[in-house]
Amino acid sequence: MGEGMKQTVERSKRQGNRTKAVLPVRIKGTDRTGNAFEELAHTLDVNASGVRLGAIRRELNLMDEVTIFYRQRKLQFRVVWTKKLKGTSEFQVGLKAISQDREPWGFSSAEFRGEPVAVSRASGVV
Repeated sequence: MGEGMKQTVERSKRQGNRTKAVLPVRIKGTDRTGNAFEELAHTLDVNASGVRLGAIRRELNLMDEVTIFYRQRKLQFRVVWTKKLKGTSEFQVGLKAISQDREPWGFSSAEFRGEPVAVSRASGVV
């Protein structure tokens, strides 16, 4: 796969608006080579049914399941797309929630209207 090319699973229309949010998360799963991994990453934007992550340092397989740990939450997702960032060893990945948590990121549904959300690095509080 060429640098900067994107792999995609058939895309249906996105469910809900994206909210820009940089939140620290831990991701656990199996990479493209079959090796188990657990590493720190961050969200780029979120919605009630999915998330876009940045700072992923491993190539992931489409349709694989991964676990995201955020605060005291343990969330299950499926990889729906990956993109290698040009000139880096990092990937962005698009994940779709496998189970619907009512408020997976701790935001009320009113906050999913596209307003940027920032997190304090010191406290981790929105």
